Amino acid sequence: MEIKEVIRKNAIINAYLHNGRADVNSVISKLIAEIPEVKQRIKEIIGEVKKIVEEVNKLSFKEIEEEAKKFEFRKKEEKRELPDLPNAEIGKVVMRLAPYPSGPLHIGNARMVILNDEYVKKYNGKLILFFDDTIGSEEKPIEKEAYEMIIEDLKWLNVNYSEIYYKSDRLEIYYKYAEEVIKKGFAYVCTCSKEEIRRNRKFGIECKCRNRNVEENLILWKKMFDEFKEGEAVLRIKTDMKHKDPAFRDRVIFRISEREHPRVGKKYRVWPLLEFSWAVDDYLIGTTHILRGKQLVIEDTMQEYIWKILNIKPVHFIHYGMMKIAEEGSKLSKSKCRELIKKGELIGWEDPRTWSLISLRKRGIKPEAIRKFILNMGLSLADVTVAAEILYAENRKIIDKEAMRYFLVKDPIEIEVENFDKNIREVLIPLHPEVKEKVRKIEIKYNKFFIEREDYLKNKGNRIGFIGLGSFLIKENYKAEFLTKEIFYEDQKIQWLNRDFVEVKILMPNGKIIKAIAEKNVESVKYDEIVQFIRFGFCRKDKEIFFFSHT
Repeated sequence: MEIKEVIRKNAIINAYLHNGRADVNSVISKLIAEIPEVKQRIKEIIGEVKKIVEEVNKLSFKEIEEEAKKFEFRKKEEKRELPDLPNAEIGKVVMRLAPYPSGPLHIGNARMVILNDEYVKKYNGKLILFFDDTIGSEEKPIEKEAYEMIIEDLKWLNVNYSEIYYKSDRLEIYYKYAEEVIKKGFAYVCTCSKEEIRRNRKFGIECKCRNRNVEENLILWKKMFDEFKEGEAVLRIKTDMKHKDPAFRDRVIFRISEREHPRVGKKYRVWPLLEFSWAVDDYLIGTTHILRGKQLVIEDTMQEYIWKILNIKPVHFIHYGMMKIAEEGSKLSKSKCRELIKKGELIGWEDPRTWSLISLRKRGIKPEAIRKFILNMGLSLADVTVAAEILYAENRKIIDKEAMRYFLVKDPIEIEVENFDKNIREVLIPLHPEVKEKVRKIEIKYNKFFIEREDYLKNKGNRIGFIGLGSFLIKENYKAEFLTKEIFYEDQKIQWLNRDFVEVKILMPNGKIIKAIAEKNVESVKYDEIVQFIRFGFCRKDKEIFFFSHT
């Protein structure tokens, strides 16, 4: 094997092992290990290595996977074990899911859900569903429909929880603990403007409100419920105004909101912020371990601070990094997706660009594939950008055996076969390459066939195989010559259609709809069934359209 071929092989294998991205240094190290004398010429060939690695990194994960197989390389199936929880006892672990109901769960939320679920199963513990539905910013409104959407998503993911709580039912509890913190002298009502608060925190300046005594603060606290208007007063917790992190300095823990809540209407107008409500709830429901994204570390610090004030024993925090999906057009932000849905730029939460679990269900992605995909990433603080093909590879393992095969022709052109054997009136083609006894019948009614324009243009003057029918010589002027019923090994094999076909529409991951024609047998495909259109990809049948899954 020439050096270039060795470099290519090692780049492919390295990319296959690392989510579709090869690393130049790793490829060089492997090259030297295989061909030690190369070390003396490394300056000469490093440019070639970089060039090949760059070429490999432009390939899709599926292309990388196929090429890795050519090198007779198979990734070992590893059983990925999550690290042990600190000080965890079998049967005593309590964890919670804390979705904010601004929309359905998406693939990023699935990581939080599945990791919690796996840990609870590992320790035979208890999992609690706790809707974090206090009124937040205007940019992230609570959606009434989201509650049921999230419950459906959890059911689909096969996640079992023992109890459901709603923060919107627990306001009186939060008020009780807020008064306790005020009475201990650790909270005060602040009537400064948002701009003043922001400026003072930035420069570590104590405002005049901070020096009010407990009695004054209790009076003002009561006025927050009926006299003060939204934005006129907040309850802040006393920390250290010289703390090195400005975000920790006298944070707001309660504020006034006049907006209507989808569950409790306008019953309440004073709402807690995340860290205060969780400090109270994690104590009351007996949470032992809290799993959350590393971007919420400041909330950890605040919870621990509040626990210390209330003389509550702290619990354990476990963090993981952010995850992004590398696919053109994907939008993981619920806020951004909601805005685009309202503008009509997305068809709804089922739009594949939202990467919501609803959209993944529509595409035929299986919950088992999502679980495997999440667990293969493990529990890491590193932010990761993962190729969508990694998820698709897991899904392909599940659906490949059940998906029946059909012909589909996009951008069709009609070619005439002048010498076609008129005795061929039908062909029987297996519905699945591994299930020979299941066949579909395609009738041949005349000597004109539809094939894809690209196949015609690329193969003029060449012999190609019409799958299940025979070998043909492609000629000029949209003509072809029938050669034999035998299809030769070296022939390119293509799908085709005769007179009987149906028109189909397929919604692609980028939101575009492809119109194509398919064999008439597709009419028998049932709702929610996944099929594979040969040389196109897996698709799931919805009511009047197919959703593209992946290749």
